[in-house]
Amino acid sequence: MSTASILLLIVGYFSILILISYATGRDDSNDVFFKAKRQSPWYVVAFGMIGASLSGVTFISVPGIVGGEQFAYMQGVFGFFVGYIFIMTVLIPLYYKLNVTSIYQYLEQRFGFMSYKTGAFFFLLSRVTGASFRLFLVAIAMQYIVFKELGVPFWLTVVISIALIWLYTNRGGIKTIVWTDTLQTLAMLVSVCVAIYLINSKLEWSYFDFLNSNEFNKRGKIFFFDDPNAKVYFWKYFIGGIFIAITMTGLDQDMMQKNLTCKNPREAKKNIFSMATLLIIVNFVFLSLGALLFIYSEKFNLTIPFLDGRTRTDLLFPEIAMNQGLGTGLAITFLIGLIAAAYSSADSALTSLTTSFSVDFLNIEKKPVEAQKPLRKKVHIGVSILLIIVVLLFNMLEGNVVGNLFKFATFTYGPLLGLFAFGILTKFNIKDKYVWMVGLISIVLTYCITQIPTYYAFSEQLFLEDCTKSNWECAALYAQKYFYNFHWEILPINGLITFVGLFLIKKKTILS
Repeated sequence: MSTASILLLIVGYFSILILISYATGRDDSNDVFFKAKRQSPWYVVAFGMIGASLSGVTFISVPGIVGGEQFAYMQGVFGFFVGYIFIMTVLIPLYYKLNVTSIYQYLEQRFGFMSYKTGAFFFLLSRVTGASFRLFLVAIAMQYIVFKELGVPFWLTVVISIALIWLYTNRGGIKTIVWTDTLQTLAMLVSVCVAIYLINSKLEWSYFDFLNSNEFNKRGKIFFFDDPNAKVYFWKYFIGGIFIAITMTGLDQDMMQKNLTCKNPREAKKNIFSMATLLIIVNFVFLSLGALLFIYSEKFNLTIPFLDGRTRTDLLFPEIAMNQGLGTGLAITFLIGLIAAAYSSADSALTSLTTSFSVDFLNIEKKPVEAQKPLRKKVHIGVSILLIIVVLLFNMLEGNVVGNLFKFATFTYGPLLGLFAFGILTKFNIKDKYVWMVGLISIVLTYCITQIPTYYAFSEQLFLEDCTKSNWECAALYAQKYFYNFHWEILPINGLITFVGLFLIKKKTILS
């Protein structure tokens, strides 16, 4: 596709989003922006949250992991389902009972001011880092595909990307997001299904022929119980998946703000259960595409893309979609799907960050009514500028540093898990002023625990013989190969440390 065609496609796509914004944002009150007046149809929310649960990274990376893990990721998806059941039965009734705008208001009612601010701070830190990283990747892709040829500098690409998101979320907020997420989820799923159909056609298979083929059987293994040290070990993926769903959906303002737009708890529960069920199907389809991509590459002797000194299986999907002559239809649907997956997470992040900062730190609901909407609009602009700054800072850092910053965002959900678990599972009061210290110590201790194998390999000078990196990086690779590998279980470990820390600062009195 030509640069002009791609640019026209992007303009047309965002024109549709802006039209949806106009239709949903006629009432731009705070009640609409923050809660959509709790009038969202549960089935629309459920479908839209599929796209919000994924991202541009997931869109191309989940198919890519089949090369190394086969279908092991499904073990985590089954864990997600259990986590969503917990959200449906415990957290949804709690949030609706308290009638919160920000879910971290629960922490103030349960523990006090400092717990409330600590929870909100960890969310802001996690979401700013995560959203900026995803926007950074999207901006790089847009720069490479379109704007580089037009002579547009990277900083302007970033400004344009975030300005477009600001433009269609400025008025309707979460009400707009509920409907744009639905469109973006549809675009993403259509893209994947079209890719599967066209590649199967090239291989002269139907979808069921593909599932019954020997090639699929070689790549379709789901359950791994053999090696507890392996990243794909069942209990690592399954238990980690449970806690990832609880924290990154149930304890995340970005995701729960959509749930809280449903009319009542019963409809919100329908939304969660439907989304949990659909995610199993959607992730299996994504992984099926991954298996198909590798089968296609073997059949036609296609070399896996090589970038920055290593094989990049996550680039196999864009390579086949854009460069293997499977038709303009696949190229168009791939681009739309990639943009949809990326911006469906970014736009909701901008809205939720605006909501959290306005409610949790500026106490906007206690301001005079006439001052609330202007204040929200200023915060919305401020958050947009913050994201621009952080994305540009990411661009100045080396790639491995950026990756570690994104990984750090996953650590910051642990204190949220510990705080909510302690509040729900115990009746103890705590010394509220020390909560922030417990959260920070928990993150540091968890990080140190994950680094123990590397520390040992470094101190004993255990390095891979063929490693050309620094001694520390070689020790890390050695530890990863020969010692215990931490995976998603980092999250519950972090939550447990926070839980124990809160127990140590508990008061003698308990709730009546």
